[in-house]
Amino acid sequence: MNTHASVVVIGGGVMGTSIAHHLAAAGVRDVVLVERDELAAGSTSKAAGGVRAQFSDTLNIQLGARSLEAFGRFGEEFGQDIGLHRVGYLFLLSTPEEVAAFEAGVALQNSLGVPSRMITPAEARRLSPLISTDGLLAAAYSPDDGHCTPEAVVHGYAAAARGRGVQILRHTAVTGIELRGDTITAVVTTLGRIATNTVICAAGAWSRAIGAMVGVDLPVQPLRRQIAVTEAVPGLPAGLPMTIDFTSSLYFHAEGPGLLVGMSDPDERPGFATDTHDRWIPRLAAAMQRRAPALLDTRRTGGWAGLYEVTPDHNALIGEATSVSRFLYATGFSGHGFLQGPAVGEVVRDLYLGRVPFVDVSPLSAGRFAADAPRPEVNCV
Repeated sequence: MNTHASVVVIGGGVMGTSIAHHLAAAGVRDVVLVERDELAAGSTSKAAGGVRAQFSDTLNIQLGARSLEAFGRFGEEFGQDIGLHRVGYLFLLSTPEEVAAFEAGVALQNSLGVPSRMITPAEARRLSPLISTDGLLAAAYSPDDGHCTPEAVVHGYAAAARGRGVQILRHTAVTGIELRGDTITAVVTTLGRIATNTVICAAGAWSRAIGAMVGVDLPVQPLRRQIAVTEAVPGLPAGLPMTIDFTSSLYFHAEGPGLLVGMSDPDERPGFATDTHDRWIPRLAAAMQRRAPALLDTRRTGGWAGLYEVTPDHNALIGEATSVSRFLYATGFSGHGFLQGPAVGEVVRDLYLGRVPFVDVSPLSAGRFAADAPRPEVNCV
C-alpha cells in the first residue's frame, strides 16, 4: 500500500472510479482509491442501470446528457462492453399537474439539446405495449435515454485508472481522517495510514460518516429500494423503453428475456438494511393492476435490495468544503448517481485542478441547505 497520495478517493462505485480515472487521465499522479468492499459492491451494483437526461433541473439535464455521450463511446474508449441499450425513457403521466410539469421539463430539455417530446397515450402504448392507457393523459419520451450494466462501467473505469497508475485498495475501510488545524494531513485505513492533503468523498449512502470525520455535514440518508426480476416475457419488444408510471413510480425495462421491475415504497424508513422483503408487493401489484396489468401474470424469479443516497431536495451534493482544506465530495444523488457518474468525474477532476468545469455545480454545494437554498428535482423515481 502506498503510504503517501496526492489524492485519496473514498468509494469504489461508479462515482469513485470515474473520478479516479479522470484525475489520472489528466496527469494527476499518486491517486489512491479506497473501497471497503469489492468495487461496485454498494449502490452501483444494485442500480437499475437507467441512463437519461430527462430531468427538471438544468444541472441534472446537463450532467445526464454529458454522461449519455460518455456511455455511448464507452466500449470504444475503454474496450468494455457495458450492455448499453438506447431504447429511450418513457414517463407515463396521469394528472394535469404532471403533464404541466413535464411539458415545462421537455421545453427546458429541448433548449439544452435533449430530443425529448410529449406524446399521446396511444403512441406510448405502441412504444410500451404492456401498459394500459386507462386514465393516462400524456407521456414524455426521449429516444436517447436507455439502460446499461452498472458493474461493467465501474470495472471499465477501474481498469483504465489502474493502467494510469491509480492504486485501488479493496476490502479497506477508512477509519479516520487526520487534520492539522483545518488542513487534511492523512487518511487512516484498516491497512494503515496514507499521508495526503486531499480527500474526495464518493462514498454514496455512507458519505455522512466520512464528512463527519472532518466536520463537514453531508446531509445524506440511506434508503432501501427493491428490484424484482421476472421470468421470460413472450413477445417482449426488442426496443422496449424504460417505462415509468410517474404517479406510482412503478418502472420496468427489459432484462434479458424478462423484465427488471421496481417501485418506491413510501413505508420504507431510512437505514442501511439491504435485505429483501415482500411488504412492498401489495403496493407493487396495485400499481401494476392500474397501469400494466399484463405484468400481474409474470412470475418473479429473483430480485435484490440496495440503497438510495437521499438528500433533502433529492439533488446531488457536489463541491469542495470551505471549512477544511481540501475535502471534495460527490454524493447524495438520490437515485441518479450511476447515470451521472461519467460527467461528475469530469467535474470533480476540474474542481481539484482549479479548472472551470463544463457546468457550474456551485448550486449543488452541501452548504445550500444552511443557506436555505434547496434545488429540488421533480423527475425522481
